[in-house]
Amino acid sequence: MNRLKDFESKKEFDVFVASTFFDLMKYKRENKQKAFNELLLKDLYEVKHYIIKRVRTALMKGSLPQGKYKADDFIDQLFIEVYDHIEEVKNEKDFYLWLFKKANDLLDDKIEEETFDDLFLKNIDDYTQPEWDEMEENFSTDGGGDLVMIEELDDMSYNHNDYTLNHVFIEDDEKDWIEKIDKDLKAEDIQNHIAMVLYYLPFETRTIYQLYSVQHLELTDIANIRNHTLEKVKQLLNDAKRTLQLSFMNRYPAK
Repeated sequence: MNRLKDFESKKEFDVFVASTFFDLMKYKRENKQKAFNELLLKDLYEVKHYIIKRVRTALMKGSLPQGKYKADDFIDQLFIEVYDHIEEVKNEKDFYLWLFKKANDLLDDKIEEETFDDLFLKNIDDYTQPEWDEMEENFSTDGGGDLVMIEELDDMSYNHNDYTLNHVFIEDDEKDWIEKIDKDLKAEDIQNHIAMVLYYLPFETRTIYQLYSVQHLELTDIANIRNHTLEKVKQLLNDAKRTLQLSFMNRYPAK
């Protein structure tokens, strides 16, 4: 069982991963690495797609050299890391987040911090509608971020752009504007705009927003995975939300 749709929620999938922990430990003690890897493959469903997202974006932004790394390189290494270090996990309930943390550490060791162009944020209030459209066209054409991610996934049921306005706007004071956007734009348009803006955000801000909105992790868990304080995670998440809010309001102003 390795398809997320077999579970009612991602929380239920978390429980499933925890339930496999003792079997994996047993396979490790018995040196049954093939059985270990077959079961671990099911556990890595979400982590695998997290890795693919980060590697794709790193390649497009030049943080990883083209042709040198593939997502499979990190996934293969993760199998080895988990097998070698699974004893670090003291509680089966921590296993799911530990997998994300291991994947995260592998990626951070290879991906250098990006030098991000702050002109995007400085000019976000001044972009015209044609300029927004041109940015999205270039983003799509160049294969930036998640718009072309689906071709790399082995499970076509996976929702690779799980972005909604609910993750961006949480206050009631913009209710009328949100209703207008929901009425005027298709879900795909909303998802593509969010993916494009995230692509231009600093690496850490984008990663935390994706862990929050796509993986639906708690802020305390994100802080643990990213080795940040809870206050830092809250700040970066708020920065991402505020930038997304401004981008929507300026691209689709209320009339």
